Amino acid sequence: MKINGTSYRSIWVNENGWSVHIFDQRALPWRLDIVELTHIDEAARAIKEMWTRGAPLLAMTGAYGLALALRADPSDANLDAAYNQLVATRPTAVNLKWALDQMKAAVAPYQGQARIDAAYAKAQALCDEDVATNSAIGDHGLEILRALHRQHPDRAINILTHCNAGWLATVDYGTATAPIYRAHDEGIPVHVWVDETRPRNQGALLTAYELAEHGVPHTLICDNSGGLLMQQGKVDAVIVGTDRVTANGDVCNKIGTYLKALAAKDNGVPFYVALPFTTFDANLASGADIPIEERDQSEVTHIDGLGEDGQTLTRVRLTQSPAANPAFDITPARLVTAFITERGVLDKPL
Repeated sequence: MKINGTSYRSIWVNENGWSVHIFDQRALPWRLDIVELTHIDEAARAIKEMWTRGAPLLAMTGAYGLALALRADPSDANLDAAYNQLVATRPTAVNLKWALDQMKAAVAPYQGQARIDAAYAKAQALCDEDVATNSAIGDHGLEILRALHRQHPDRAINILTHCNAGWLATVDYGTATAPIYRAHDEGIPVHVWVDETRPRNQGALLTAYELAEHGVPHTLICDNSGGLLMQQGKVDAVIVGTDRVTANGDVCNKIGTYLKALAAKDNGVPFYVALPFTTFDANLASGADIPIEERDQSEVTHIDGLGEDGQTLTRVRLTQSPAANPAFDITPARLVTAFITERGVLDKPL
């Protein structure tokens, strides 16, 4: 995808062939800060402190974090230590562990420099695979939007999304946004209702930024507006991403997703979940088994934004009260219309 007309992936290897670049998403949309990761501790911090975010991109950052660790010390002991350090950074999204398992299996037969080379090669292959996967998700989801356009040829198709499941959350294209970009590029008129997504405001700061850079018409709304818009007939479909889907089809996604699904069900609005197959977790029977990450209360009690001078990023305290901050909720499978995957649009995940 493009920023200011320049094509980017959201993670890439530096020209030196070993350090890794990511965007510091905490600065977006106000500044385009590119961070160079040179050590596993930096990769782990970037994941944990949400410099980078989105289940697929967390996985790729973890993969390169393991490569950085092995570049410093390719021993078996350090391989195990690096794996354990990275897998503990974000417990809810299953993609991170999947990628680290892939990396560990790929480098296990090798030692020394051959292990380092294998690590970088595997991390690059995983990134390329992610791009192809998201492109395919876009192709399959496009069929849904084409059908909606045939039903309403005289107006734009209105899509509501929650949090950021765009290209900034993956290596490229995104999951929930991939069909939207495909439709827009094909000439289908689309309009996106963008939930602000408190407390981290990923919708307002990231999804809206992405859509603006790609020229997709969109409107930012507060998190609680979606139900009213559905009642008024102003939402044709909801498309969200996910951090984990269990064997029975329960969906774990950013806090607030469950409420959108309830409103969609009550108003007869189709509710789609876009995801790669790596996000399915057949080892967990239902959403009740997913560990829900509890993040620092400061994300709720404070808010970041651009100061009145138009240049300085500022943090403002909203309340003196203590706060709870569960990062995800569970949408029961019964509320999901279908899953948009690289293998097609599926009624059931597995």
